[in-house]
Amino acid sequence: MKKISLAEELAGNTYPGRGIVIGKSADEKYAIMAYFIMGRSSNSRNRVFVEEGEGIRTQAFDPSKLEDPSLIIYAPVRVLGNKTIVTNGDQTDTVYELMDKQQTFEQALRTRTFEPDGPNYTPRISGILHIENGSYNYAMSILKSDQGDPSSCNRYTFAYENPKAGEGRFIHTYMGDGNPLPSFEGEPTLVSMEGDIDSFAKMVWDNLNEENKVSLFVRYIEISTGKYETRIINVHESN
Repeated sequence: MKKISLAEELAGNTYPGRGIVIGKSADEKYAIMAYFIMGRSSNSRNRVFVEEGEGIRTQAFDPSKLEDPSLIIYAPVRVLGNKTIVTNGDQTDTVYELMDKQQTFEQALRTRTFEPDGPNYTPRISGILHIENGSYNYAMSILKSDQGDPSSCNRYTFAYENPKAGEGRFIHTYMGDGNPLPSFEGEPTLVSMEGDIDSFAKMVWDNLNEENKVSLFVRYIEISTGKYETRIINVHESN
């Protein structure tokens, strides 16, 4: 697979929906993760990321305008020991709770399917970073309908051991805008990972579609110590 520019990939897609990027810094010091959300409806756009414990959650920017919270209010990021979980829905809690009971990432996600938001049947995308004794690996997952047929769920897990410096993988819910929205296809995209946390966060944010972007979370975790830095950008707070 050819490595491509994450900036160009983001700029070339008006509506990737929600996206997860995981990789390793070029100097090999940091595990990098990013999660962003976008929205087309006023309900989806009425959100911000806020810190909660070692993770984050979504909340309504204007609670009086909140319509249906079922698929938009959740904890995208939670930390379980030396594992950091990131997902686009309440399956974060499923992974956290079942892995805490000694099940695997893949086993936990077998209890879930895509979102019940026909006709889009939005895929559930998930990632997990594992840092222990100076080593780092990660995995990504997508649960999606069988080409829009909700009677069948297709499940894919991609695991990356000893990821290469300056490289990452990008998975998102939609291939682009449309009606219904077309689900992501194929293996997570191989992208370059460049810069420190602030320049990386700025690059991602600046290349998300101006009309549709809502919030961005970025975390750099020091592989040797597990210490981390976090950046959050919300469109409602950045203007």
